Amino acid sequence: MGLVSVRLMPDGRLVRESDGVVETLVPRVDFARVERTSEAEIAAHEAEDEADAKATAAAYARRVRQRTGLTQAAFAARIGVPLDTVRNWEQGKRAPAGPARALLRVLDRAPEAALAALE
Repeated sequence: MGLVSVRLMPDGRLVRESDGVVETLVPRVDFARVERTSEAEIAAHEAEDEADAKATAAAYARRVRQRTGLTQAAFAARIGVPLDTVRNWEQGKRAPAGPARALLRVLDRAPEAALAALE
């Protein structure tokens, strides 16, 4: 298979081209269903998505800490944040943001090196 490209055509169609064959992509959005969705349903979906995101972030923070073999208190001290911060991350009350999220990623990928650098 050669180069595959996807383009928006002037008539509004989305097409995929591969090896000289152009194929019109069929939209997967049911616009009639979108129009029937109420504001309350949208709000409920947003709340559900937010809860899922918090649960995922909490599980990630917990997993990273557990991989280090440290207690919450020792982990908090090692990375320089209050114990309550780690507890809030792991309980899904707060999600790590910015530098904390980046540090967790480094700890996840190279825990020994990251912990050694933090000493």
